[in-house]
Amino acid sequence: MNFRSIQAIYVFEMTRFFRTLLQSFVSPVISTCLYFVVFGAAIGGRIDAVEGVNYIAFIVPGLIMLSVMTQAVSNASFGIYFPKFIGTIYEVLSAPISFAEIVVGYVGAAASKALFIGLVILATSLFFVDIEIIHPIVMILFLVVTCISFSLLGFILGVWANNFEQLQLVPLLIITPLVFLGGSFYSISMLPKFWQIVSLFNPVVYLISGFRWAFYDHSDVSIVTSLLAIILFTGFCTFIIFIIFKTGWRLRP
Repeated sequence: MNFRSIQAIYVFEMTRFFRTLLQSFVSPVISTCLYFVVFGAAIGGRIDAVEGVNYIAFIVPGLIMLSVMTQAVSNASFGIYFPKFIGTIYEVLSAPISFAEIVVGYVGAAASKALFIGLVILATSLFFVDIEIIHPIVMILFLVVTCISFSLLGFILGVWANNFEQLQLVPLLIITPLVFLGGSFYSISMLPKFWQIVSLFNPVVYLISGFRWAFYDHSDVSIVTSLLAIILFTGFCTFIIFIIFKTGWRLRP
């Protein structure tokens, strides 16, 4: 493993992140604050406790997951798409580095950005509500694995996209709706029986449920099932990326 090459890609991507701090960092934090104001103060005061947890505290894990997933996908997809767009990807591909080192560099940087934003949003939430994290190690584990898995997904989307419209298409039309319908702002037990069953086909449900369990020792699905779901999803994305580099799909002319 050539750690020097990984470091070069990682540092370059992180430098770009801090150059666009207003867009990359301040924007998601302000958006999260607005969610707290609207859902917490305006709506939360009219809603009873959910599963014994104050509503504004209940939505904190969902808000963190919402930001982490969207930021991981957008950072990873743009990180690999832009070199394709300007043609510098061929310099990376022709360099004496393996595909694993390329993926670790780009995905590691995107996951680090998403993790950083997730932790900042967690800190921001303390200004609005008192939070007790019952299982902090599990919380960090879910947060890190989610950042990595959705960065892998974003990497795949960046390779697939042929233009900026396609780059925004999947996050806008698929990922964001799945997060909103995955129990970010409610427990799926509050839904009618039919829609509870339908919700179980949404993979995001397992991520948010497991992450919320780390906070409040309550989840809509088994914590073991949640862990298996995220491991399978990560493995599937890794396999797809292996196939991409093996075949050169949309990377080589």
